[in-house]
Amino acid sequence: MQKFIVTPNEAGQRLDKLLFKYLNLAPKSFIYKMLRKKNITLNHKKCDGSEKTAVGDEVSLWLADETIEKFREAKHFDRVPWHFKVIFEDEDLLAVNKPAGLLSQKSKPEDISANEEAISYLLENHVITEKSLEVFKPSVCHRLDRNTSGLLIIGKSLAGSQRMAEILKERIVKKYYLCLVDGMLTEPKHIQGYLIKDEKTNQVTVSEKPVSGGHHIETLYEPVGNNSRQTLLRVELLTGRTHQIRAHLASVGHGIIGDGKYGSERANDYFRKHYHLRHQLLHSWQMEVDGRRLRAPLWPEFEAILKGEHLWSIYMDLQKN
Repeated sequence: MQKFIVTPNEAGQRLDKLLFKYLNLAPKSFIYKMLRKKNITLNHKKCDGSEKTAVGDEVSLWLADETIEKFREAKHFDRVPWHFKVIFEDEDLLAVNKPAGLLSQKSKPEDISANEEAISYLLENHVITEKSLEVFKPSVCHRLDRNTSGLLIIGKSLAGSQRMAEILKERIVKKYYLCLVDGMLTEPKHIQGYLIKDEKTNQVTVSEKPVSGGHHIETLYEPVGNNSRQTLLRVELLTGRTHQIRAHLASVGHGIIGDGKYGSERANDYFRKHYHLRHQLLHSWQMEVDGRRLRAPLWPEFEAILKGEHLWSIYMDLQKN
């Protein structure tokens, strides 16, 4: 016989979901049978698995230790180096500055993403344990494109993940990006359109008018400064769709520098030759979450280009605000 006490990272889940994680090799039919026979109880009472668990609940497994061992596999997590920089951390959330080139989440089993790096960071700093990963895995709360750098929020706890999901769903978080675009812009503008995604090519197009299958998008941009050839923009996402900023700006004739899918080939060639640029200059710069302002500085490659194109002082003035 074994028992365990429900922790904050386990609370709020249905009991059966928690048992599927705890006895991770057991068939679901076995778990439901044990519930019916009162071989598994919640707070010393019969249960059917639909109960919502709370912190401090006692789950008792009236099973032989050999049976529990048979149906319970302790998983080992392979730690990896992390390449992000920590911006903010509390008991529920971890905010990091993601470099361009790092996936937010895996697309293939062999991928290493910000998720794996964050878990490794938390394990190395003794914030979590491999045992705690059996019931809750910290995970990113939103995504950035692989070649977009900047602020990424990771839920360290179930409460933190749930709170961020609620904030993002209700759109009460403000998200600002910095990007370098082709051409000269001098006035702020609120642009709208309809985004259509081609699932086969993972590419989107933007229409000014409603179209079948299109999603309404809104983007607000404000020029920070220009050098007559390129403009540094501060962009606020009012809606959040795949490749929205990249495709929306390209649709109005101002593609992001370095963007191979939507940007200007002429401009991209210049920056490849002069700066060896291999990704778009789009950076998740600032988020306002629950009254807290989080800001991620630019990575050195973006900095070097702003200096080389005589836009560095404009960025530094922005950072003072």
